[in-house]
Amino acid sequence: MAAFDWISMLALGLLGTGHCIGMCGPLVFALPGRSGRVMPHLWYHFGRVATYAVVGGVMGALGSTLSALSGDAALDRLAEIQIGVSLLAAVFLLAFGLVRLGLLREPSWLAALAPERIPGFGHVLEKSLRGGGGLSFLGMGLMLGLLPCGLSYAAFVRALAAGGFAPGFFLVMAFAAGTVPGLLLLGTGFSAVAKRYRRASDLLSGALMLLMALDMGYAAIGSMG
Repeated sequence: MAAFDWISMLALGLLGTGHCIGMCGPLVFALPGRSGRVMPHLWYHFGRVATYAVVGGVMGALGSTLSALSGDAALDRLAEIQIGVSLLAAVFLLAFGLVRLGLLREPSWLAALAPERIPGFGHVLEKSLRGGGGLSFLGMGLMLGLLPCGLSYAAFVRALAAGGFAPGFFLVMAFAAGTVPGLLLLGTGFSAVAKRYRRASDLLSGALMLLMALDMGYAAIGSMG
């Protein structure tokens, strides 16, 4: 993985601050924010980042497995499959970028992946709302890491071509780390600034997704020679 990959994923998380505050802000206020203490926030974000990273690892492993499913084929066949996986990830990343720029509508299937469908979600949510301990906030963070979100799904798609579980895990963790500061500062003047410039951050994050997609596509096509 090149330095550009790590930096761009961290930047994607940071640039998505306005989006994160708009989408996840009410959840943060309703759950760990109600306690008025720091530890519930830390537990919640630890769970959320862990889910992001594990999904990234699974996507990286999936991409690597797809590349390895060439059986007894020659090495050039394996290379073709790896190129295909990279191009597929680039296309999806390009689409997410166009959605963030407002040039495409967000697909309806994102809503079908809501965490409410996860078994036990209601029980953990109820415990968190009643001011449960650290484990309840950790559990809520783990579940809400699957909240339908174009930004996080774009990061997951990028991990598809990471080359394995560990690269995908740490690549998405870099993205997740970029989303934490803004949500931790929620309730301060910083959140007002982030909301004010949310459209600008959406445009920047969309442009970054397009740049990442072009970089992946260019590298994949270049390896065909």
